[in-house]
Amino acid sequence: MTARRLLHENWSLRAVPGPQLPGPQLPGSLPEQPVPATVPGCVHTDLLAARLIPDPYLDDNELALAWIGRTDWVYETTFDWDGTLAERVDLSCAGLDTVATVTLNGVEVGRTANMHRSYRFDVRSALRPGENTLRVRFDSAYGYAEGLRDVIGDRPNAYPEPFAFIRKMACNFGWDWGPTLVTAGIWQPIALETWAVARLAEVRPQVTVVDGTGRVGVRVRVERAADAPLTVDATVAGVRAEVVIPAGETVATLELIVPDPELWWPRGYGDQPRYPLDVTLRDADGQPLDTWQRRIGFRGVLLDTGEDEHGSAFTIVVNNMPIVVRGVNWIPDDVFVTRVTRDRLATRFTQAAEANVNLLRVWGGGLYETEDFYDLADEMGFLVQQDFPFACAAYPEEEPFASEVEAEAREQVVRLASHPSLVLWTGNNENIWGWHDWGWQEALGDRTWGAGYYFELLPAIVAELDPGTPYWPGSPWSGRHDLHPNDPTHGSMHIWDVWNQVDYTHYRDYRPRFVAEFGFQAPPTYSTLRRALSDEPLAPDSPGMAHHQKAGGGDEKLRRGLDAHLPAPVDFDDWHYLTQLNQARAIALGVEHFRSLRPICMGTIVWQLNDCWPVTSWAAVDGDGRRKPLWYALRRAYADRLLTVQPADDGLNVVAVNDGPAAWRSSVTVTRLTLGGEPAAKTTIDLDVAPHSAETVPLPADVVLTDQPLHELLLLEALGTGERAFWFFAEDRDIPYPTAGFDTVVESEQVASGHVTRVRVTARTILRDLVLAADRLDPTAEVDEALVTLLPGESATFTVHSAGALDASALVSRPVLRCVNDRTGA
Repeated sequence: MTARRLLHENWSLRAVPGPQLPGPQLPGSLPEQPVPATVPGCVHTDLLAARLIPDPYLDDNELALAWIGRTDWVYETTFDWDGTLAERVDLSCAGLDTVATVTLNGVEVGRTANMHRSYRFDVRSALRPGENTLRVRFDSAYGYAEGLRDVIGDRPNAYPEPFAFIRKMACNFGWDWGPTLVTAGIWQPIALETWAVARLAEVRPQVTVVDGTGRVGVRVRVERAADAPLTVDATVAGVRAEVVIPAGETVATLELIVPDPELWWPRGYGDQPRYPLDVTLRDADGQPLDTWQRRIGFRGVLLDTGEDEHGSAFTIVVNNMPIVVRGVNWIPDDVFVTRVTRDRLATRFTQAAEANVNLLRVWGGGLYETEDFYDLADEMGFLVQQDFPFACAAYPEEEPFASEVEAEAREQVVRLASHPSLVLWTGNNENIWGWHDWGWQEALGDRTWGAGYYFELLPAIVAELDPGTPYWPGSPWSGRHDLHPNDPTHGSMHIWDVWNQVDYTHYRDYRPRFVAEFGFQAPPTYSTLRRALSDEPLAPDSPGMAHHQKAGGGDEKLRRGLDAHLPAPVDFDDWHYLTQLNQARAIALGVEHFRSLRPICMGTIVWQLNDCWPVTSWAAVDGDGRRKPLWYALRRAYADRLLTVQPADDGLNVVAVNDGPAAWRSSVTVTRLTLGGEPAAKTTIDLDVAPHSAETVPLPADVVLTDQPLHELLLLEALGTGERAFWFFAEDRDIPYPTAGFDTVVESEQVASGHVTRVRVTARTILRDLVLAADRLDPTAEVDEALVTLLPGESATFTVHSAGALDASALVSRPVLRCVNDRTGA
């Protein structure tokens, strides 16, 4: 049997001397003196653990640590070997970041230049009985990328960094939400594997369902150490198949027919049953040589891009059911990716699930995500759109780059193809759009830019290795070369004129088929800021805040958004609350508009779910894992049942969206009220919305027409089912709200996990968008609700879980308890 011995112990790390090493930041002996290293890990986390560098996420420490990415590093360990040699002994490297030279006992056994690939080296001739020394030298990613750029010619990109010239996580080089922290290290397991006769080099299941019958085609490729007959058997759902691989051959295919398997469904559409698939390689005597196992799901998927009167569709169809995507974009959850554990992923996935998300798009400036990521997605019913790792740049198609791209794509498609959650491969992020609109063509001349990957190589690889999963050349992409790549009426699109140029109400100008990116910024939660920044006092433009705003013109765009809608902030606490509120409103408006267009628009993917460090960004969950107000707005806007008011040419419409499995029958009262809560007009709408559909009802003119737009609003309430929506006829900056008046009751109890505090707020005046920022009192505090609007006489209860007891008086005072009209003179 194949035996695996992890080599994760006794590693050390040292810098290779060079002019880039700083004097004052580190002890002068560092280049010669190794420090303990953790494998898997990276240089930054090892230097952090040794207390040789400050935390790069705090203040502007990032800037003082740029030398790390321009330094060559050596990892080294020793291990004992008993001298017993099998037919093969391989050094298996699941992931090296990135430009590595591997030596064993002074003998070079291999070189690498791709973070997205695994490597295997035969080390029999280099091993020796007793102590062995394994060394991995990582040359600077900058040096490699800039060297290749100098040889084959520069290409345009969105950022002044050479990330397009190395197969490495692009956002390591910085992004408009991320720091520039260029890593190096052994980032995935490294092991010695001994085997004889043969091993399973590749197992590729293809799962299909036709007319209720499941078929699992298992293609097996073996690597041989001996030319002898072999047997492969596979078992799934009680069905077994076996095939002989004759001497000299390396490939075999098995087919297993599973009658009436339970289908795997996306979350919200059904259950997620999975079946263990076991594959065993045996020698001529039937003795096992190697095994492979994975849980698979039976489901069918296609991408409907058919033409219709609105253009051409972009609809993901699972098990013949069109799916309305309620998605979020996913970036690496930490710059130092080995810190992203399965538990951390599970927490983030739970946050996504509780926000009613059903799809995660793995963005192309990051990684092919991990087995833990995909296993959790399979388990929880998330759909996954996986970008190939190309983003915001023209990429070279010359060697050695092209061969690296093909090798990584083949490996990763095989690795991920059997996951039922994977429903779409995408060739790149914004590169086709960039070639069309960002001035690349003139800058490129006749140089390559990646088109051969997106339109030829990658679709061919997916068609060969994962024919059951759709491929789309880019995000965005209209589906045809004669159309603009970001045409809203065809294929998928990104909307970035909102945020960058125009107000968020312009989301309503679009009638897209599918929106794969749109977003609006806000700062992280207050406790995240206070942990990360030492600014005293905090201000929107204080040094730390400025450094943790990576988007060009970001603060000006935040201010423009506030000026259009909300009263001017008078201090940092106002600015923090109002910018977070504005982000939540912007995305809620966009999501509600796009969902109201069903079935024209069949999906939205909000930019973005998560952050990789503490930063002002588009995320709903900040870099410390805390939920911003946007998360609560997204939960409401992505609910199965959505009640929303949408402007129409001649008035206002009520749109009831039902993405649940049961019909939605309810009476909706629509009341025009004064700010004091007095009714001015009223009507009732009877809803009967079929599952997975939407209903639009025009509102009568006597309800929606007002001669007091600054003093009146609409309230919609679904009787019996609890859905509620508001429509304000004017912007908050113009509405003469009464100064907030309310009464509170605070009750607290100690429980096994800490403290539970309930804050009941009863309104004496209208309270617009109440937020209880309990993390200002205790960084562990989590609140169950936010952005609650109360009319006079109404009450709401906020439940807070925290490690410690909370000050009751502070909980119900500014700046912890906030609403739009709590400001003096508002």
